Amino acid sequence: MRFALIGQPNCGKSTLFNSVAGYKAETGNFSGTTVTFTESRVRVLGQVVDLVDLPGSYALDGLNPAENEARRYLDSREVDAIINVADASHLAQSLELTFELLTLNRPVILALNMMDEAMRLGLRVDGEGLSRELGIPVLPLVASKGRGVKEVFVKALEAGKTKNIKRKIEKQNPAQRHARALEVAARFLTRGKKRVTWRDRLDDVLLHPVWGYAFLLLVLFGFFQSVYGMGKIVEPPVLAFFDALTQGALRPFGEGTLFWEIVLGVMQGIAAGVAIILPYLLPFLFGLGLLEDIGYLPRVAFLMDTFMHRIGLHGKAIVPFILGYGCNVPAVMSTRSLEEPRDRYLAAALATLVPCAARLAVVFGLVAFYLGPVAAFLLYLFNLLVIAVTGRILSKMMPEDTPGLILEMPPYRVPTLRNVTSKAWFRVREFVVEAWPLLIAGSAVLAVLNYFDFAYIFNWVVRPFTWLMGLPSEVGVPLIFGILRKELSLVMLGQALGTSDFSAVLTSQQMLVYATFVMFYLPCLATLSVLKRELGTRSMLVISALTVLVALLASLLVLGISTIVF
Repeated sequence: MRFALIGQPNCGKSTLFNSVAGYKAETGNFSGTTVTFTESRVRVLGQVVDLVDLPGSYALDGLNPAENEARRYLDSREVDAIINVADASHLAQSLELTFELLTLNRPVILALNMMDEAMRLGLRVDGEGLSRELGIPVLPLVASKGRGVKEVFVKALEAGKTKNIKRKIEKQNPAQRHARALEVAARFLTRGKKRVTWRDRLDDVLLHPVWGYAFLLLVLFGFFQSVYGMGKIVEPPVLAFFDALTQGALRPFGEGTLFWEIVLGVMQGIAAGVAIILPYLLPFLFGLGLLEDIGYLPRVAFLMDTFMHRIGLHGKAIVPFILGYGCNVPAVMSTRSLEEPRDRYLAAALATLVPCAARLAVVFGLVAFYLGPVAAFLLYLFNLLVIAVTGRILSKMMPEDTPGLILEMPPYRVPTLRNVTSKAWFRVREFVVEAWPLLIAGSAVLAVLNYFDFAYIFNWVVRPFTWLMGLPSEVGVPLIFGILRKELSLVMLGQALGTSDFSAVLTSQQMLVYATFVMFYLPCLATLSVLKRELGTRSMLVISALTVLVALLASLLVLGISTIVF
């Protein structure tokens, strides 16, 4: 099925095309001319549709070569539906082209774009009345903000299935079309008081091609500051409380004995879960749920659509990325919504590089706590850069045309405390039920390994990596156990180094390098199992190797940069 986009210049037609086009839009010339058109593919309700963006045309019978070629294309090619994009704020002028299109006896959808601008000017279009008058669907659209896009394409799909359309419309000359356009516009267009809703004002900023990204960075930075601020307030007194509790628990046992080591390990695991992980994990998940319920995350997806195209995916793939900041497991599972196998593989591979809440807890507990929130925020931005570069390289190695995406823009909502809290608890419960017991057991196992001097075996296995990154050999055990749960790579780090005051045993450079490696290397065991189930064993192993390679290269880059800085 093929849809053709046509409209007068500056009606927002190309904005609509660019908002749904796949990352590989192709530009071609009409036969024997230098006039160009652009083609791509878009998936509508599961069906792939060819989409052509015809040159801007005031009329089909004009003297302009582009207009003539647009008419020739519509006459000679199989076009199942014509989407006529019109500027709602200049309705009479736009309708002149619409009347010409109706004479072609093809399914036509009239998309009234820039409805927000029309509302600002106090203009109100009677869409239902206009639809009855013209005998075609008339739909509102704000292409620049993703409003009404899905409805337009769904209606075009429905109309495209209708064959043998016969309209009794007499061809009119330009004087006649102009007069009728003025008459119809006067009947179905009313002028009132200029009105701008708060939603329009907000979207003007949040979806602006410049200020939208600036606001996004501001939101992310504020998010990091808030999480770091809460964690820094809560962590020290809780750690002090558990230090006293640990001393009391150790009194019945002789220092240095096996039972003393095991009890110490268990208490360190319990303390780490409460004092290091939850102070950062809980506010992070609460804030994520807040942004989700407000309706900001879909707007982030809309903003990032262009970015995703550049790394070989489309905006829909932002969903696994967003989910990945909570947990990589649902992030990988959500790639099922991507129709192409190549897209699922690429999105899953990149989603495993997204720092989940557990990895971010390492960044907050190590980098933000000791080096400040700015350093943690810069490390977060560095993570985005590495993902972008990796995605670009992988997409070049796996070239394939990907159908574009239609993004729905939900209304803003006032989040309820109950709903946000429930979602945060649901996500934290996984940590409490699954991860925390592993932290405690892992700490106890490490204590036994240290007692019998077996830890050196694990440290020796990963020593080539830790040596390259300039890290102490003792960090090998936390890195290996971190594959079970990423929180272990922080919890067991203190145990492996013999102190929870990391500044006493690690330099600022080593903290940055260690946190960078943890952010990228092998996903946790649960994520590996999901990767195997969704993509197969071979793909799981390839992605695992990729994460280690990316982690090592990223860590070495941070090592080099930090050497200059420090």
